Amino acid sequence: MTGRERPDEAEVVLGDFVVIKAMEDGVTVMGLTRGPETRFHHTEKLDRGEVMIAQFTWHTSAIKIRGRAEIWTRHGHLESGR
Repeated sequence: MTGRERPDEAEVVLGDFVVIKAMEDGVTVMGLTRGPETRFHHTEKLDRGEVMIAQFTWHTSAIKIRGRAEIWTRHGHLESGR
């Protein structure tokens, strides 16, 4: 794949994902687009204890988290907002 073709559905479904657990009310999770102009395409608000599972796809290249949260990826565990 040269980077220009769109991956088949199996590759999208099996893409990297993250688990985000809010440690306070009002944690914001933002999905950012892929391509020449990075833009926000989706925003979610989580309250304390809520968990979101997010996936990197052909459309989502980055996830921004604002607030205190625990985050798990295949690369490890970290905390934001400390």
